[in-house]
Amino acid sequence: MGRSRRDGTGLLVVPEDATVPLEIAASYRARRRGLLGRDGIAGAMLLTPANSVHTFGMRFPIDVAYLDRGLRVLAVVTMRPGRLGMLRPRARHVLEAEAGAMAGWGVRPGARVTVTADPARGG
Repeated sequence: MGRSRRDGTGLLVVPEDATVPLEIAASYRARRRGLLGRDGIAGAMLLTPANSVHTFGMRFPIDVAYLDRGLRVLAVVTMRPGRLGMLRPRARHVLEAEAGAMAGWGVRPGARVTVTADPARGG
């Protein structure tokens, strides 16, 4: 993930060598909105920069992966709606997906993910 971070879409390459549709929330407004008001997500959302999340106002449980600067997974937790996540000082990014998705993708502590531009959107 390069230096220029902006809201948009991309692809997440997970340890199981699958690609997952990715929404990138880099602006304050997009990070604040996150997955609020939705009934689900096809793929994942990357909040950057971020080192903690909450699920107040969420409609569904989510998996949350805390990532370091190099996109290595520090921790993965499942959060039900109405919860406040722990602050993770070493985290620089937070990846969110529907509960149960990350285990299937092989996203676990110590794994590394990759973010690429969405070729359909031209970057």
